[in-house]
Amino acid sequence: MGHMYANKLQEGEELIFWESWKQSLVANWIDVEDHFFEAPTLKLISMLSSKAEINGKCNGFDREIDELNKVMDVYEAQLGKSKYLTSDKFTVADVLHLPNMHTLIRFSVTKKLIDSRPRVSAWCSEILARSSWTKVLQMQQQKMIAQT
Repeated sequence: MGHMYANKLQEGEELIFWESWKQSLVANWIDVEDHFFEAPTLKLISMLSSKAEINGKCNGFDREIDELNKVMDVYEAQLGKSKYLTSDKFTVADVLHLPNMHTLIRFSVTKKLIDSRPRVSAWCSEILARSSWTKVLQMQQQKMIAQT
């Protein structure tokens, strides 16, 4: 997934910090998302979406669940320090999680991983309820309707 995101949301909310040391925290969490969250998440979504996972016995399924569990533990600890991953400010580091989090909560096995961690669950609920994300989902739905 490319990380070419605008610095501001449509409403004008900045997604970055102008202080370099604070922005380096955002960059670190973007790396965490890219290397530790997205990899197991995409594999799990693929397995679950294709119904290849049957009772957790799909080749590699348990390994990917373990990897996602590890990163969710790290997120739970981090979210004990701030509302969002880098601080009390919503940044691009949080934005990058939206598509996969949206999909993960659709499957009971991965939703349990999120729901079992109160801070991750609250963060996930909050970012998925943001008006900018709901607009993205509405645009996707309209596009799908127009294509039928």
